[in-house]
Amino acid sequence: MNVLVTGGAGYVGSACLRHLLEHGVNAVAFDNLCMGHRGAVPRERLIVGDIADGAALRGALKGVKADAVMHFAAATYVGESVTDPEYHYRNNIAGTLSLLNAMRGAGVKRLLFSSTCATYGMNPRVPMAEDSLQDPCSPYARTKLAVEWMIRDFAHAYGLGFTLLRYFNAAGASPDGSHGEDHKPENHLIPLVLEVPLGKRGHITVFGNDYQTQDGTCIRDYVHTEDLAQAHRLAIQATSEKTTEVFNIGTGNGNSVVEVIRACEQVVGKPIKFQMTERRPGDPPALVADPAKLKGKLGWKPRYTDIKSVVETAWKWHSTHPDGYADR
Repeated sequence: MNVLVTGGAGYVGSACLRHLLEHGVNAVAFDNLCMGHRGAVPRERLIVGDIADGAALRGALKGVKADAVMHFAAATYVGESVTDPEYHYRNNIAGTLSLLNAMRGAGVKRLLFSSTCATYGMNPRVPMAEDSLQDPCSPYARTKLAVEWMIRDFAHAYGLGFTLLRYFNAAGASPDGSHGEDHKPENHLIPLVLEVPLGKRGHITVFGNDYQTQDGTCIRDYVHTEDLAQAHRLAIQATSEKTTEVFNIGTGNGNSVVEVIRACEQVVGKPIKFQMTERRPGDPPALVADPAKLKGKLGWKPRYTDIKSVVETAWKWHSTHPDGYADR
């Protein structure tokens, strides 16, 4: 199988690309390096280009002789989507339209789309199954849901087979510590917490301690990038030109913000200072996946099922690469 991976030099995209290569899949990244990193993928596996460039996309698809596309390229900062929605709508929706048209032009009819649990919005259902009501509450999440519907419409009209993967909180790093998370600015909890023992910040801020949870802080489902990658490989291999499938990706285990901080303390061997402040608008109390469908239909078996094991891999990366890929 030949796969073009848009956004393949990003955090999750590069983890999936490396996993595909390790399992004998011919995968090539297509990334404009706006947020991705050259060091995250093998040099010979990177095509530098923008998904808004339809001609470049068609050339890449034909050059790779792509059987399928994994689509990760997107703007992902929720806060930025509120202050600059035009960028998110242009990048995520118009960019995906460009990709879908390029796929039509190149005759590629299999697509796996990187969606998000944020499309469920403030839905109180725990755990969250794929048939849960989708009611996104940020421009970012609305663009992801809009793309899901665009893909469905293209599939109906043009014979496209697709799988939508709505994943929860991506976390962790490669087990050998060679690749990991490098966002600027960083907005994921685990790397932010680990910046305290690394001396990059004096404390971590916890937004809200009055939720109806065991310790009053938000609960999230942290799924390791290695397990995400396994799910993507299983999904793309099961996607045919007639597939119209949706899966949530998460462990089914939720951890509160305080639990994540305590796990980080155990791993680094020292206390981590944190301060409580008011809730952020739009933060659901709990987001936990129901992975039963993914496990049952695709045989997905996550390796990292407890938060400490996820943090251990993240610390191995951040402690040895305090400046990330150092290419900014």
